[in-house]
Amino acid sequence: MCYFCGDAVSLDDAPGFGETCPTCGKDMHVCLMCSFYAPQARWACRETVESQVLEKDKRNFCDYFRLSPEFRKATNGDSKGRNKAEAAKSAFDALFKTS
Repeated sequence: MCYFCGDAVSLDDAPGFGETCPTCGKDMHVCLMCSFYAPQARWACRETVESQVLEKDKRNFCDYFRLSPEFRKATNGDSKGRNKAEAAKSAFDALFKTS
């Protein structure tokens, strides 16, 4: 399932570097979906990575990536992130609304 929208995504294995969610379009090969992701660890990774990935929700080319088991079941995803994005879009649209 997608970390952002929570929709089920059929993945037999880890997503490829370029895969995106068919529902929301977010990248799938991201730190947030990796079993080694740990916010409390050095560079938020339990693996011995050589460089820090700054944007944990953006596509990366880490060879250590393993899909976390928690993303094999459907959830609500990042509802806070979605609500913020939807609120920002609504505010933007309201600025340019023509009546």
